[in-house]
Amino acid sequence: MKVLFGSLFSAILVGMCCFSFAQTKPTAIQGKVLMESNEAAEAATIVLLKAADSSIVRSSLADKSGTYIFAGIKPDSYLLLATSIGCSKVYSGPYRVSEGRNIMAENMVLKLVNSQLQEIKVVARRPYIEVRPGKIVLNVQNSVVAEGNSVYDVLRQSPGVHVNSGNEVLSIVGRQPALITIDGKPTNLTGDDLVNLLRSMQSSNIEQVEMISSASSKYDASGGGIINIVQKKGTNIGTNGSFTAGFGYGKYYKSRAGIVFNNRTSKLNVFGNYSLDDNKTSRFINTNRNINFDNTLSNYNVDYNNTQHSYNHNFRLGADYSLSPKQTIGFLVSGIVREDNFLKDNNLKIANQGRLDSVIIAKSTLDRGSSFLNYNINYDGALDKSGKNLSADVDYSTYSRHSNEYITNNFYTPTGTKYRDSLQLQNLSPSSIHIWTAKIDYINPLSKTSKLEAGVKYNNVKSDNNLIFGPLVNQAYKADPNFTNRFIYTEIVSAAYLNYMNKIGKFDMTAGVRTEKTTSTGSSIGVGDTRTITNENNYFNLFPQVQLSYQLNKNNTLGLSYNRGIHRPDYQDINPFLYYTDLYDYVSGNPNLKPEYTNSVQLSHTYKETFITTLYYNVTNDAYDFPIYEQNDSSKVNITIRKNFGRIYVYGASFYAPVQFNSWWNASFNLDASYQRYTAYAVNGYFNKGKQDIIFNTTQNISLSSTLLAEVTGRYESPTLYGVNELKQSYTVNAGISKQVLNKRGSLKLNVIDVFNSDRERYHIMYQNIDLMGINKRETRRVMLNFTYRFGKTSVKSAAKHNTSSDEEQRRTGNN
Repeated sequence: MKVLFGSLFSAILVGMCCFSFAQTKPTAIQGKVLMESNEAAEAATIVLLKAADSSIVRSSLADKSGTYIFAGIKPDSYLLLATSIGCSKVYSGPYRVSEGRNIMAENMVLKLVNSQLQEIKVVARRPYIEVRPGKIVLNVQNSVVAEGNSVYDVLRQSPGVHVNSGNEVLSIVGRQPALITIDGKPTNLTGDDLVNLLRSMQSSNIEQVEMISSASSKYDASGGGIINIVQKKGTNIGTNGSFTAGFGYGKYYKSRAGIVFNNRTSKLNVFGNYSLDDNKTSRFINTNRNINFDNTLSNYNVDYNNTQHSYNHNFRLGADYSLSPKQTIGFLVSGIVREDNFLKDNNLKIANQGRLDSVIIAKSTLDRGSSFLNYNINYDGALDKSGKNLSADVDYSTYSRHSNEYITNNFYTPTGTKYRDSLQLQNLSPSSIHIWTAKIDYINPLSKTSKLEAGVKYNNVKSDNNLIFGPLVNQAYKADPNFTNRFIYTEIVSAAYLNYMNKIGKFDMTAGVRTEKTTSTGSSIGVGDTRTITNENNYFNLFPQVQLSYQLNKNNTLGLSYNRGIHRPDYQDINPFLYYTDLYDYVSGNPNLKPEYTNSVQLSHTYKETFITTLYYNVTNDAYDFPIYEQNDSSKVNITIRKNFGRIYVYGASFYAPVQFNSWWNASFNLDASYQRYTAYAVNGYFNKGKQDIIFNTTQNISLSSTLLAEVTGRYESPTLYGVNELKQSYTVNAGISKQVLNKRGSLKLNVIDVFNSDRERYHIMYQNIDLMGINKRETRRVMLNFTYRFGKTSVKSAAKHNTSSDEEQRRTGNN
């Protein structure tokens, strides 16, 4: 690793020296397109013309800030043409471009065709998937299939996303879990709590999802990349919003409704949303475990079924106030309140030497409720006209959960006769988490092509978890000291970063370093209130990051990036609790679990800003984020635990291609092929195994008419390896159709998720004395009908535009 880091650091220094002495500058024209109101004309079309004959050289779309650039053009004299629906054409120039010169064109201002008309209807439609070097963007609102699904369901079927076995954690770089952020802010939730949060969020409230494989050091050091969820927030003057309702059926019914609203004036913007989700689902798990002990082959076969009825309330209310044209303060309150009721049925068949010995049937009811609340105050201000900017955020988050389960075990002989009294158990696991976060970010432009970014962040987390477990004795539940425990965990992370960005010649560079100091303490309190400090950690880390790009010519760009990141254990993984699954199967936390560290390198090639090929390599040390099994052959008890198992090596290549077959049919194709190898540290026994992982995604879009769209998506993953788990192949197909109604203010979307009911997880484990096969199948096939109606102003009206702190947060995970 030292050799790798040293080589990369040397390469960075050499590259910086090359930049310093570079003499050749790019030949380019760049500028901005604005509306009469001085707003950015996002998605306006800019055409580069030859001045001599007005022939078209190239075209481009303006970004969110109205900016465009034509790089790598030949020396000549050029004109610029800007157009947008509802506006008259605007020409600029001519501009005489010589070799190595970068021309800054005058701002082009679009005017309405009718001077009395004060609105421009927004009809531009972005593709559902946009792929850029190091980033995949999902424009969720432009997908027929995504409508009516939870954010978690949208993510798990997205290109480049892995769903890790067992804990359902999402990853985009190898198999390391991604950092999940909402509007640029980490949720600070982990494990099941994070998955439940994502399942509680409706896709109708989401504008975009950004999946960033190599983020700058401005952001938390994540070895598994970043998934940033951007929520809807209106930019139009006046009152506007949308109402959504959906109904569906799989094995059970599903329904949801929600509203998004926004009221914006020249100084004040008030925004919010509320949604209600009523959902009933099912899940089936089968495990088949063979145990060879004392010349006897035993088989433990479990059929587990549950139904889950969930009610989710998701709300968000915020305001931004413009103190001046360059300064904004804001506040935001958001939360999710969730209630789940489970009915569980666990059927365990025990056989010896191929003959059924006994059957244990466990039935239980579980009442689980949780609430997640976040309070935010933010400030964003331009310090001067040169572009210096200061932003600050303070967040306070609370999470609380109650979980009350009551279990009845009945014991039968092969003939169905009860051979002992029922065993009744109580399993209570309340939890609370309190999080304080504060950060300050500063941007200082050094020149027209370079800038410096710096910032600090403080994060304080306190988690309090209880487990009260025991049998019913004399009509009262008695806590079992072998299981009952309380675990209090505190973690403080102090961070600072420095970023340098520059464009010299045909090179673009972003280089930075992030420092993080972590202090954590875990205290375990058993029955009798005996306090034991089980774990203390105090460590300091440096996380360098660099991104380089080189424009070979107008059609080809090369990119190179390096990133070092960390993934800290989930709170539940370090709780020293022994969680009950059944009488022969438990899950244990590990208070000695350490973070895992990942070093990643990516080399990319972009052709015509459309086709992207990426080669990548990453290695993870102290890898732990997959289950390890410890089986006692004598007692037949199996305990699933997390350990710092060893190293993971991943070599891979990905290719993305959007294709326009004709005027009514377009598609995107994404192929990701990698080879993954897991090697165990000696203390964990011998394990050295590797396997390929091939993932293919496609989205097909068909325009049947100006108001009728159809969409089909598909995903296939080859057999692969996840830790000691051998995973079998999987595939899924989704389809949907959308119809615009009510003068295009409303839309009806009908979709079928998992058409062939093929989305399931199948695995086999052969590790040390473990021989285990399993199937995990959720209720994935369902039909959903969704209706959305947009009310108020659906246009952009003349008004001064101001950037809010929240807007900046949404851009924070990018590499602009």
